[in-house]
Amino acid sequence: MALTFAASRTGNDAILARIFKRRAVSCGANDNGRPIGDLMSDPQVLRDTLLHFARHGMGAAAVARREAAEAFDAGDDTSGRKWLAICRQLDRRMARGLESRVPA
Repeated sequence: MALTFAASRTGNDAILARIFKRRAVSCGANDNGRPIGDLMSDPQVLRDTLLHFARHGMGAAAVARREAAEAFDAGDDTSGRKWLAICRQLDRRMARGLESRVPA
């Protein structure tokens, strides 16, 4: 006995077509509810953050926090703010602990 396959005339009604149909993604999973402009307000800081992450990997936020603390201890506010911004983009909670040391 031979079996033959007869596809449906409209591909949208087929069971497999409905199963494999892609659903639209409602929102990104990793955007934390913040607008993208907030994250990328300064392209140079974003570039420095990405390069720093490429060098140090998953420990990049801790290294940036240490650099910021050393800069603030040395009295270099400009460098300290730069490292704090890098740390903030990598790990906001870690940066929050250091923000009290930023001079007003």
